[in-house]
Amino acid sequence: MRLNSKGQVTIPAELRHKYALEEGDEVDIVEVGGALQIVRREGAESRGKRLVKHMRGRATTKMTTDELMELFRGE
Repeated sequence: MRLNSKGQVTIPAELRHKYALEEGDEVDIVEVGGALQIVRREGAESRGKRLVKHMRGRATTKMTTDELMELFRGE
């Protein structure tokens, strides 16, 4: 890995996948025993929680939950 001019590094895709890191996730860089570690920020919302928060209250349908479930699942 190489540090760019802005002090940024790219976390390899296989490690992002392994540790479920998604775009927008908050991480901290901490020093532990003379080494730097990337750790997920405590209390930070996951990508899923951010998406749900963003979508909450945006529905435009007047259908009930039961009606929607019937529509999607069928009989």
